[in-house]
Amino acid sequence: MMSRSYTNLLDLAAGNFAALGGGGSSRSGMRRMQRVMTVPGTLSELDDEEPANSVSSDVPSSLTSDRIIIVANQLPVRARRRPDGRGWSFAWDEDSLLLQLKDGLPDDMEVLYIGSLKVDVDPTEQDDVAQTLLERFKCVPAFLSPDLHEKYYQGFCKQHLWPLFHYMLPFSANHGGRFDRSLWESYVLANKHFFQKVVEVINPEDDYVWIHDYHLMALPTFLRRRFNRLRIGFFLHSPFPSSEIYRTLPVREEILKALLNCDLIGFHTFDYARHFLSCCSRMLGIEYQSKRGYIGLDYFGRTVGIKIMPVGIHMGQVQSVLRLPDREWRVAELRQQFEGKTVLLGVDDMDIFKGINLKLLAFEQMLKMHPKWLGRAVLVQIANPARGRGRDLEEVQAEIRDSCKRINEEFGQDGYNPVVFIDRDVSSVERIAFYTVAECVVVTAVRDGMNLTPYEYIVCRQGIPGQSESETEVDGPRRSMLVVSEFIGCSPSLSGAIRINPWNIESTAEAMNEAISLSDGEKQLRHEKHYRYVSTHDVAYWARSFHQDLERSCKDHFRRTCWGIGLGFGFRVVALDPNFRKLNVDSIVAAYEASKNRAILLDYDGTLVPQLTINKIPSATVIRIINELCADKKNAVFIVSGRGRNSLEKWFAPCPQLGIAAEHGYFMRWNGDASWETSMQNCDFGWMQMAEPVMKLYTESTDGSTIETKESALVWHHQDADPGFGSAQAKEMLDHLESVLANEPVSVKSGQFIVEVKPQGVSKGLVAERILTTMKEQGRQADFVLCIGDDRSDEDMFENLSDLVKRGLVSSNTSLFGCTVGQKPSKAKYYLDDTNDVLSMLNALADASEQFDSDDDLGLSLDKASVS
Repeated sequence: MMSRSYTNLLDLAAGNFAALGGGGSSRSGMRRMQRVMTVPGTLSELDDEEPANSVSSDVPSSLTSDRIIIVANQLPVRARRRPDGRGWSFAWDEDSLLLQLKDGLPDDMEVLYIGSLKVDVDPTEQDDVAQTLLERFKCVPAFLSPDLHEKYYQGFCKQHLWPLFHYMLPFSANHGGRFDRSLWESYVLANKHFFQKVVEVINPEDDYVWIHDYHLMALPTFLRRRFNRLRIGFFLHSPFPSSEIYRTLPVREEILKALLNCDLIGFHTFDYARHFLSCCSRMLGIEYQSKRGYIGLDYFGRTVGIKIMPVGIHMGQVQSVLRLPDREWRVAELRQQFEGKTVLLGVDDMDIFKGINLKLLAFEQMLKMHPKWLGRAVLVQIANPARGRGRDLEEVQAEIRDSCKRINEEFGQDGYNPVVFIDRDVSSVERIAFYTVAECVVVTAVRDGMNLTPYEYIVCRQGIPGQSESETEVDGPRRSMLVVSEFIGCSPSLSGAIRINPWNIESTAEAMNEAISLSDGEKQLRHEKHYRYVSTHDVAYWARSFHQDLERSCKDHFRRTCWGIGLGFGFRVVALDPNFRKLNVDSIVAAYEASKNRAILLDYDGTLVPQLTINKIPSATVIRIINELCADKKNAVFIVSGRGRNSLEKWFAPCPQLGIAAEHGYFMRWNGDASWETSMQNCDFGWMQMAEPVMKLYTESTDGSTIETKESALVWHHQDADPGFGSAQAKEMLDHLESVLANEPVSVKSGQFIVEVKPQGVSKGLVAERILTTMKEQGRQADFVLCIGDDRSDEDMFENLSDLVKRGLVSSNTSLFGCTVGQKPSKAKYYLDDTNDVLSMLNALADASEQFDSDDDLGLSLDKASVS
């Protein structure tokens, strides 16, 4: 049986539902691990989840200090069978980043890990293993069945996400494979297993959840759906591809929306973050803002923070390996093996993106171009065991073996092989011994999330802290050189490295030659610069910075009203001001009936007609409702729009009693018989001759953009332009126009896909003020005010409403209704979902007017009858 939330998620993943039923142990066949509780309680069944719009949780708040739950694909624990075959032995994986990041978290913060094990555990042993890991390591294992793990990890993660995030498209079925929806469903189901483990242990009001990497990108939606206020962070340890690559993923929007259910999303580099932001803009229409150094996305009233911080290494762990006695004899042995040689070193995982063969080809080219290195230069390439598999990997491995054989046959001599290829698992101490003797480390990955090999190398070349070079013969001179691909995450932070395009074999060969040919003084200066950065920006620094930003991003969680809306991966939490609520029709009708003088101010686009509709002419329903409202002598009804007066005059010709304020109030008339008035006299529009050439310049260079010329304003539209380019051009145009029109009586503003230049002192807020002032002067002081709009320009009306009573423009008991269209942050106190809601509400007011009219007619008839 699936939970309701998961059933909704699968609405978006229609296809092979049968594939989902076999994953994991059944509910009846597997006992659930007891929930960790800080207060007495019981574990409710997951199928009894609260509705999606719940703002509370089923777990009481703990009185203990904050706790962070680290969720990742794998636990930072090594597991192996005991020699006698009875049971398991466990130990911390000291190389795991998840374990190392604890150093950057507050000392009093409890850390709990959730993830899978690298080994298969028989279902009959899973409860005992889970209990042991929880008690001894504070780890909660998520056991996936072999079939589900295969489809989730080797299938969707490694076959779809990993290649795509590294810029590899599945152009043929033999290379990467086509998108398989059943694998996506398995990915979603695996994420749900991790979610269930989080539910078993979480205290949602106290805990932070920090999710790691692309394996769990669907998890935030599960968590946010169950716990609306939960504090969730996510860090992506792989690259995030450009929008042109990412948009090819069939489930692109589902993953983006899932990530946006986090409070903070972290990336190694600005490039990765920029690509993510571009995808949000192009596919979801969400723009980001930078404020005081922080980048944020406004997503339905919640600000999703974007964190850019490359991860570092654990200095203590590397230095502890440097102190191991094994290292000394290994270094001595390597120095003897490579005596008189200059060692270039590569340490890479065996996969298709590490560019190992490109490195070999560049080294071969260096030997050809600079024969002085024959017999002197050696490239040691350590290839860690492959974690993936497939035809592409097999081809790369064969190519590497052929290159090694060819280079050694062509350039080798007695006692000298130019390439030493180590194709096996290398221990930490052996790897560090190679770092110690290498003159240069070369990284030629064609795409890599971070790659900490250069960082480790720098620390190893620095040697054991506190020891001078004279105190030990093991550590050589404290200098190092790096040749690194510009396509890896650590490249921007290594300003002293020689950056290369690994696809350019000749330039990479020259970079290798330059690196080992530089003077010792130059190598030492570069090394010192790198060491200062690496030693201060370690993994603890990274974790501390991420946690502090997560705290800052979540500080308003329990002070705001929030609720969940949407199904499947369209689910999101709307967070708004506590006083912001949906306009209740019964309440406004009651206030309407009790009032004597009413002002009704209505925006047009997005309020009376949908924003995206092509036909903007008002419907017969709109005309009818407007006329019924205007027929009530207690009402002053106005259309307040940014549109030109000619269009509005033509469209609303059937409404003779309707007032119209066009071009944000620059032109205004009180009814169909009245003449148009302007908000200011003798306005000089000479500035148009200055602004229009600037706008034309940007229109010609921005495909899809247009200029709208109004009588009082110029508007540049870019909704049909490329989102990224249009937005950039709009910002540039705004600065350009402000500079050109600095001494003119105009205001230059940007809006939703527009840049507008209009006279100063023209706004919808001033229109509202003018209407209410005139009503007061006529002895009809308003005691009911309704303003409805959907755009930024309407916020001026909403902002002025709170001051109307203080300024005496309306009576003290006036009912004020500022209402925005759509659930979004606004200065209005009320909202309606869409134009249909608006028309339904206005129709209810019109019906109330008709009822009053009929009641008055009935009363008049009764009076006449009594007189006769």
